[in-house]
Amino acid sequence: MTLAVPQRVFERLKVEPITPSIGAEISGIDLREDQDDAVIAEIRSALLAHKVVFFRDQFIGAEQHIAFARRFGTLEIHPATPKDQPNPEVLHIAHGPESKGKENFWHSDVTWRAEPSLGSILRAVEVPPVGGDTLFADMGAAFRSLSPAMQEWCRSLVAVHDIARVFAKRLGKEAEELHAKYPPQRHPVVRTHPETGEQALYVNTAFTSHIEGLSAKESEALLRHLYAAAAVPEIQCRFRWRAGSIAFWDNRAAQHYAASDYFPAVRRMERVTIAGDRPFYKDER
Repeated sequence: MTLAVPQRVFERLKVEPITPSIGAEISGIDLREDQDDAVIAEIRSALLAHKVVFFRDQFIGAEQHIAFARRFGTLEIHPATPKDQPNPEVLHIAHGPESKGKENFWHSDVTWRAEPSLGSILRAVEVPPVGGDTLFADMGAAFRSLSPAMQEWCRSLVAVHDIARVFAKRLGKEAEELHAKYPPQRHPVVRTHPETGEQALYVNTAFTSHIEGLSAKESEALLRHLYAAAAVPEIQCRFRWRAGSIAFWDNRAAQHYAASDYFPAVRRMERVTIAGDRPFYKDER
């Protein structure tokens, strides 16, 4: 089964695919300027077709970052954002000599929400001279790589996603305290993309705790198998950051992994996240 998204024709932007499966670089745009609806529509089209899009040499500030993200939907505020921070929509992700990078696992952002994010827009503020790349995986292709029998089984399954798996330690809170505000969520193992109709695997190493209806050992074994489907270079792209680079990815169709190979160099990023809707599975056959 191949991706059902048709080839796009771009009149206002130059869109160059990075790999056949995932990723494209967009040029011919200055994000310091207000963009008209036609340009925003082409960016969204490119995002749906390629799952992650990249921009170079975009030296924008936090307010411009927020304004650009708002063109694609309502913005989220992450619980890791300090309450007194200006521009609470911006999540600061910074590492250096006192803090080694810790986002080096395959994940989709905030799947512990009842309505996980549509997408994330990450801006490079300061980058190491080498290292700190981000990898992206096409989860539609990961699903299609499974055997027909495994695909059929996964279509019927539900997984539980839990914020405490990552953020209990990072925020210094007990799981019960986090669950009072963000209870564990049940999402389909195979998610139907609400805009393209594509089926994609929707489990990740960060936030998925288990698959319902299976024993702990069965759940662990199946999850390991599904996670491995994303760890294939042919369905990935790798982005090398420069200051002013921006990545915009579709959390409904892709996962990402931030390589933590630059310690003790400094890597400072800012992320704004666009709210999404509740994951669902719809049989397209």
